[in-house]
Amino acid sequence: MSVISFGGITISWRDILDILIVSYLFYLIIVLVKGTRAVAVIYGLAVVIVFYFLAGEFGFYTLHWLLGNFLSYIFLVIVILFQKDIRRALAVVGAKRIFSKEKIEEKILDELVLALVKMAEKRIGAIVVLEKNIPLGDIIERGVELKAKLSKELLLSIFYPGSPLHDGAVILRKGKIEAAGCVLPLAVGIKHRSDLGTRHRAAIGLTEECDAVSIVVSEERGTISVAIGGKLTSALDEVRLRRVVQTVLER
Repeated sequence: MSVISFGGITISWRDILDILIVSYLFYLIIVLVKGTRAVAVIYGLAVVIVFYFLAGEFGFYTLHWLLGNFLSYIFLVIVILFQKDIRRALAVVGAKRIFSKEKIEEKILDELVLALVKMAEKRIGAIVVLEKNIPLGDIIERGVELKAKLSKELLLSIFYPGSPLHDGAVILRKGKIEAAGCVLPLAVGIKHRSDLGTRHRAAIGLTEECDAVSIVVSEERGTISVAIGGKLTSALDEVRLRRVVQTVLER
């Protein structure tokens, strides 16, 4: 076994590999929680740990005992606090495609973008979900399965006011309309503005739980928005919409 010595300290290749793996895992955790509510909770837990050590150092035995009992269940606390984030992270890792990436066909992209722009011009409300690595089978089951070829005319007819399916979401899988009239989970919490309608909250809510991309057309404002990772980007024109959709689907 090859080893490296530094000032009397012997390090093997296994130790180096172990450090690299742990470092990479910490890097993934930081990337996953960056910009989420988890960051504030982690800071809170860090403060509790600091107070625990200070209480022991200065002889505050009651406080030290209470914090010690709390920290003894720290892993259970983390699972409870971050169950949604953990579930999403595991789903992303488990569904990640390592060796192949599917690219959206130019014709399908054209049909989708033209339909969304047309609906925005006519102020027809719509929500279209683009499935990525994580399957949306449970969402599809709540709607009406179509398994139809995507076309501008079909999308316009689905979301036309008065259509039985116009209130739900359309799920696109591999360039096809897999289902329509689907019910999505709504985003909740103080982070989301009160001026957002049900469609926008549904778009944000779904993307908080998986890696799908949700596109929303507002019937009140005639604007197009895209939700990715629980964040909403609004007022997209045709060029920016095309660029965003193409970029996120080819990642």
